[in-house]
Amino acid sequence: MTDVGLPLVVMTHASPPSVHARLEQQCRVVTINKDENIVPRQKFLEAIKGAHALFLNPYSRVDAEVLDTAGPQLKVIATCSVGLEHIDLKECERRGVKVGYTPNVLDKAVAELAVALTLATARRLEEAFQSVRDGVWGTLWENCLWMCGKQVSGSVVGIVGLGRIGFETAKRLAAFEPSKILYCGNTPKAYADTIRADFVSFHELLETSDFVVATCSINDSTRGLFDKEAFKRMKADAIFINVSRGALVNQDDLYEALSSNQIGAAGLDVTTPEPLPPNHRLLKLRNCVVSPHLGSATVRTRAAMCDVCVENIFAGLNGKDLPSPVPSAFK
Repeated sequence: MTDVGLPLVVMTHASPPSVHARLEQQCRVVTINKDENIVPRQKFLEAIKGAHALFLNPYSRVDAEVLDTAGPQLKVIATCSVGLEHIDLKECERRGVKVGYTPNVLDKAVAELAVALTLATARRLEEAFQSVRDGVWGTLWENCLWMCGKQVSGSVVGIVGLGRIGFETAKRLAAFEPSKILYCGNTPKAYADTIRADFVSFHELLETSDFVVATCSINDSTRGLFDKEAFKRMKADAIFINVSRGALVNQDDLYEALSSNQIGAAGLDVTTPEPLPPNHRLLKLRNCVVSPHLGSATVRTRAAMCDVCVENIFAGLNGKDLPSPVPSAFK
């Protein structure tokens, strides 16, 4: 659009064509990056001058400098994520800039990834695939335990945080017929009865579970929750899965637990930092599987997240309540 009278929306990255077209019906739209690369900070700052709305991905940090650079006409920020660590929410609130995010629409996709990572780690798929490429396959059949892993069926599955994603994950893992599903959190959940999940303490879950799946939110009480003491409580062959946030884990303690065989294995879709450097020592462990934060990475889910961002932007530009605002508890 060329009409300078329309509000300016700055997008950090390209979106599905239908999303871009919807925005252009009411706004001028500038896309900073047309590729998948992270937007450099200076390029980001240059592009947002005079913006009325920002459409972000989680790698673009919003702080006082960004808000100053954008200008006082900035009304709304829509982040295509559930995570909010990249946005200074208090500063936005102080300036009257509304912030929207994208909960609810990605629960099933993240749950599917949690199951995929659980199975990939339990059945040692990364090692197995590499053995095929290395020509090892077929040379070690004399050992009947070669490349053997763990089964979910008959095991105890522990879900740390039975919120929306945790519940969707537990429902899917229940189909594998574990002997028991445990969960922990702030309070028991009535809907846990539908999958016959038992509410226990965090310590009991760690000590009892064969699979410990972290799906809880990150806050002051959960930051660094999985540390040396937590890993000590887990079974020696337990598998730890994290699809929540990297900050949930003390990665030095995780490395020690994995390298000393204090726990069996770990599957991580989230790390600190992201991306994890290619020479990071966790990536050198045979019993650690790391995926590049793929939780919501399906075409359908990402399109739905973009649609939520558009609705948040339209509402914010028109002075209305956002349909998906950041809860006050997060601010």
